Amino acid sequence: MKLSKLSILLLLFSQYTFAQLEIAQQDSHLQKNEPYLFPIFPGKPNLLAGSMGELRSTHFHAGLDIRTNSVTGIPVRAANGGYVSRIIVGSYGYGKAIVLQHPDGNQTLYAHLDKFKGELADYVLSEHYSRKSFDLDLFPEKNRLRINRGDTIALSGNTGGSQGPHLHFEIRDSLNQALNPLQFKFDEIIDTYAPTANKIALITLDSNSRINDKFGRFEFYLLKSGDTYSFAQPILASGNIGVELLATDRMNNSAFRFGINNMEMFLNGKKVFSQTIDKIDFEETRGIQNLFDYKVLKQKGQYFTKLFVDDGNTFDYHEGTIANGIITVDKEDVPVLIELKDTYGNKSEVSFSLKPSPKTDQLLLPETIVKPLDIDVFKNVMKVTSKACPENKLSVFVGGKVDTQLPSYGTSLAKVYLIDLRKALPDSIRACGNTLKTNLKKSIPSGQIQSYKSDFLEIKFEEKALYDTLYLTESYKAFATSEVFTVGSNITPLFKPVEIKLKPKRNYSESKTSVYAANGGNLGGTWEQGEIRFMARDLGSFTILQDVTPPTITKIFLTSRTARFKIGDNRSGIASFEATIDGEWLLMDYEYKTGILLAERQDKTKLLKGDFKLKVTDTAGNEKTFIQKIF
Repeated sequence: MKLSKLSILLLLFSQYTFAQLEIAQQDSHLQKNEPYLFPIFPGKPNLLAGSMGELRSTHFHAGLDIRTNSVTGIPVRAANGGYVSRIIVGSYGYGKAIVLQHPDGNQTLYAHLDKFKGELADYVLSEHYSRKSFDLDLFPEKNRLRINRGDTIALSGNTGGSQGPHLHFEIRDSLNQALNPLQFKFDEIIDTYAPTANKIALITLDSNSRINDKFGRFEFYLLKSGDTYSFAQPILASGNIGVELLATDRMNNSAFRFGINNMEMFLNGKKVFSQTIDKIDFEETRGIQNLFDYKVLKQKGQYFTKLFVDDGNTFDYHEGTIANGIITVDKEDVPVLIELKDTYGNKSEVSFSLKPSPKTDQLLLPETIVKPLDIDVFKNVMKVTSKACPENKLSVFVGGKVDTQLPSYGTSLAKVYLIDLRKALPDSIRACGNTLKTNLKKSIPSGQIQSYKSDFLEIKFEEKALYDTLYLTESYKAFATSEVFTVGSNITPLFKPVEIKLKPKRNYSESKTSVYAANGGNLGGTWEQGEIRFMARDLGSFTILQDVTPPTITKIFLTSRTARFKIGDNRSGIASFEATIDGEWLLMDYEYKTGILLAERQDKTKLLKGDFKLKVTDTAGNEKTFIQKIF
């Protein structure tokens, strides 16, 4: 029987229509414009351990840390319908994580998971075995793993960089920028508390500025009255001043402290600074180090947010800021008002006044003396504090020449000298019979490719490695069995890693020998003609160590049903591990915080019988092998 062209067209159209209808029916659950579901115990009051936008040492916190009653295994629900677009399994960072793609263009991420559930779990287990790897970064085909709103996709855990059981939950837009999940108005989170202000720090931003007649950075406790905070009395000031704030947010029924997404500062009623963190660009997140006082964080562990736009700050969080938020105190009092507001609109205020005070070289308040001769660097100025003595002067040595400088101010006990480092870098200084080497070697401007070479090391800075000009210091110390190379300090934030080459004076066996940071972290390195090159995320002190000790393997239990081991390494760290049973690859789930390995068969009905072998390798290449026959 022949079909006319019209009949064929009608048949093809009807087949296409039925196919489209079937696809539409399959995708109907994706088209619903439903509100986002809270992923842990939806509909019940929940508590957080962390909020979006919180300051961390190297990045913004990009989501919510949802508490799980200090236990693992709580069902994790899909916040909305869609499909699984990415799956991560790793020992660090997010640990085990799922990313869901939703029809509105947003994605949700669920991290630090303990176990995957349903078809997703089968898919991941299959990928472990097909790739013969514990670490996975999977991008399943679109709609391969479809998810409905409210589906249990996993159980909560404590994997990766988690410091305790919880669910890390993110919402990202179509540009992969993290959004504030609290703006999605989850009823499960209750917050009626205003932010809390603890301290204000005032900073002199140039050598002509003063706070209470002094140069430097000074902290002041705040007095609380309701949701308003203030000083007991005005602060004397002159010149250009920067403000930093130590403050946190609170939530109902929670002992945790959270970040504050909105801060504004007003002078005489006029807004001069604004910071609103409502989106996070992951490519720029390390720039966070310029939003707070990095030096204070490294020294005290406290996050003082800068209420001024410092050099190197390229974020667009500061719309409406005038003159970079810098306060200039001249002839009139400057009333300062700071408003703090959380996502729920709870607001608190900090109010104080800066009272003009002309510079003086005679202080009424004592200057603290920590050492007979001490130095500290603020921006482009070196502050030298010396005990007082009859000669009352500072000798500054630069390249074999000496210059004499009178104190900028002082008391009968101590004198302070201010040196402009843009003019010269002192090799050493002397006052009252005390001499101090500065170890200053070179001024490294930001925004340029720069390098420095000496007899002990070489360092290369990429164009955007620094936020601000670095006055680079260097020193070398040899000990009986080691040597320490110090370049700069870990209080200097780096936006990008720097390349360093050490030139050791001792002889090393290059095999299994690497660079280690002062805190013990293994930085690796490549040997080239007796010198070793490596990349560093932080400046500071480095040494060279050899690791010839293999990792450790401790059997916890090993039966035909399961295998559990604890592994570790005393120096360079675990690089890899692999288990087999009768030569076939066996998945070992790894938790680096505890060092625990736990076997998981692909076929759950198949017993562990035969020759079991576990090989662990550290980053220096040392190996340890455990072998046992399982009956």
